[in-house]
Amino acid sequence: MSNINPALETFSQEVDELLTAMEDALLVLESTPDDADCINSIFRAMHTIKGSSGLFGFDEVVAFTHEAETVLDRVRNGEREINADLIAVLLACKDHTAQIIQHVLFNEEEPLPEELQQQGQALIIQLTGTSSAGTGMPTTQEEKADHFEVDVNTTDSSDNWMISLAFKPDALRNGMDPLSFIRYLQTLGKIIEVVITMPAMARIEDMNPEDCYLNFKIAFNSSADKKTIEDVFEFAEDDCEIAILPPNSRQEHYLKLLENLPEDQFKRLGEILVEIGALTEKEVALILNEQNQNDNDEIKPLGEMLVDKNILQQPVIEQALKKQEAVKQKINKESNYIRVDAAKLGYLINLVGELVISGAAMRLMVDKHGLSDVDDVASTMSHLVEDIRDTALQLRMVQIGETFTRFQRVVHDVSKELGKQIQLQITGGDSELDKTVVEKINDPLTHLVRNSLDHGIETPAVRAQAGKPEKGTIHLNAYHDSGRIVIQISDDGQGLDPERILAKAVAKGLVKPDQTLSHSEIYNLIFEPGLSTKEEASNLSGRGVGMDVVRRNIEALRGSVFVDSELGQGTTVTIHLPLTLAIIDGFMVEAQKERYIIPLSMVEECVEMSSDEWQIDDTQHYVNLRGHVLPYLRLGDFFHKNKKHTHTERESLVVVRFGEAKAGFVVDELHGENQTVIKPLGKLFENLDGIGGATVLGSGDVALILDVQGLIQHAKKRVRPGLALSSAV
Repeated sequence: MSNINPALETFSQEVDELLTAMEDALLVLESTPDDADCINSIFRAMHTIKGSSGLFGFDEVVAFTHEAETVLDRVRNGEREINADLIAVLLACKDHTAQIIQHVLFNEEEPLPEELQQQGQALIIQLTGTSSAGTGMPTTQEEKADHFEVDVNTTDSSDNWMISLAFKPDALRNGMDPLSFIRYLQTLGKIIEVVITMPAMARIEDMNPEDCYLNFKIAFNSSADKKTIEDVFEFAEDDCEIAILPPNSRQEHYLKLLENLPEDQFKRLGEILVEIGALTEKEVALILNEQNQNDNDEIKPLGEMLVDKNILQQPVIEQALKKQEAVKQKINKESNYIRVDAAKLGYLINLVGELVISGAAMRLMVDKHGLSDVDDVASTMSHLVEDIRDTALQLRMVQIGETFTRFQRVVHDVSKELGKQIQLQITGGDSELDKTVVEKINDPLTHLVRNSLDHGIETPAVRAQAGKPEKGTIHLNAYHDSGRIVIQISDDGQGLDPERILAKAVAKGLVKPDQTLSHSEIYNLIFEPGLSTKEEASNLSGRGVGMDVVRRNIEALRGSVFVDSELGQGTTVTIHLPLTLAIIDGFMVEAQKERYIIPLSMVEECVEMSSDEWQIDDTQHYVNLRGHVLPYLRLGDFFHKNKKHTHTERESLVVVRFGEAKAGFVVDELHGENQTVIKPLGKLFENLDGIGGATVLGSGDVALILDVQGLIQHAKKRVRPGLALSSAV
């Protein structure tokens, strides 16, 4: 977006947010078509995009969104039913709006391509094809020049507009013809009754034949709004006192309009009532003028005056005041947020990382030189740096719910393509993690969701035969666990067949025929390249390409992925991810004179390695830890294979956990907690076995950050097959 001006960039961001909200609301309407909030959200999106586009002169966008807005207004007013077909068309309209906006933003001088024009016309036809009937608008009658009809039997007077016309004495003298207004009124509806009254008059001999002594009370049945009816008497307003009272049925209409009124701008009470058609601008001006002319110290509020004068009912005033307060609170809340460039935020995180390293260096110098007089200052600074670190990282934390919600559209579109009935359930959407992690996890999540749609959920007929509901369910869940975030993608589909997976793996040479694997190990074979149990490949999946990429991408984020399944019941894929990729709390250990960092969230406990008290197998590399078999790895031996290593007299065992897997790292020394700024390894070292990154210590030395997941796998491989490991291993 760097090639457009800031105003258009803001417009583009606003449109993206509105279209996303529109899509989310449309998908919700599939299950709850009567949800007024969703309908209002969709209308507000089109309404706001239309208005904003008009400000920039994007006529193509205005023309298209106007058509969608018109249809959505009819849906809001209950004049058109929301159904699956209309939702599908509106989703297509959302996509088309995004396309034409992208065109006008980057090709402002060029006309809309023919393809986009035809696409827009086709969508408008689909939108308005059934809108010719039942619009709720009155049928215009030809004006009758010589008379007007009165129908006193049409409807109850409580459902009619009541119009009061009190002509002033000079009305006839000024050329006013009361009957002409009444005749024209018939073009907007049906006159039910006209009552002619005469004010108190002087004696007949004192009457002036040029004066007007007639007042009219008119019961009028019409679906026209108040402003339209008021405009009929526009030329008589100087010579006539006009009062227009809405029918009782209009009260519900006004209340509904108030409920659906966009909350994008704070407005005064009079402006709100004018917008919904309950008042006209002239009525507001008259009431305000009366307020200003009031000599009393106590001035009645506008709403109270409207009720006293019987212009509007109390419920409408109360609902308008509630809407006004809701908008005020929303604006106050939104004013607490500002947009920040992600690049600037990333630069801030980098600076905070350098500050952490400098703070560690200062602490090291204080301890080294015994500067007791600056020790308190150094401690205070350390605490401040830690607070700044946590606050800076929190700025980049976002809720994963927004990412989850995007899959509503994926599930909607793909399920229709596959002829399946599938719903998406989302829980834990308020769980937060680093924005960088969210961006990089989107593709793996998309692949896993599509796999559930294609491989997992059966067709309605198959589900019915299995005694399941015809509609399948995919569940996205997220929660925090031990300083990490856990994301689960589960479905209630057909599950995985372990025998079939194992047979495919043996056929491809991934597993030896005589090799014994647990169910968990068999299920995780689906992440091996080229392995798929599907007989025929589809547009979505089935070629065995992608699941290995999913695992590789997740592991690149220092995460892990596991699969659990039950044949005929469903599958659950569990992903463990760090909350941030920038700065972590680490635990520093030393082995063979080299220092290593273990993410503190993965450290369960540290114990002294004692062969006298424990059952230790140095050949198979496992230890009996309080009755549980725990594989272990000596870091010194692992990273210095070609260097002779003499075990120290006192060694420590650091017990680590990654997901459900546990192991122990044997080290020479424990150095305790350490704020760790993660630095990526260069291309030359990025594939080092067991290493996930590096950090700079306060001394200026480099310490390597351990890849705990990879090291646990190495430790488990050394334990001979068939050894009874604990459930935690």
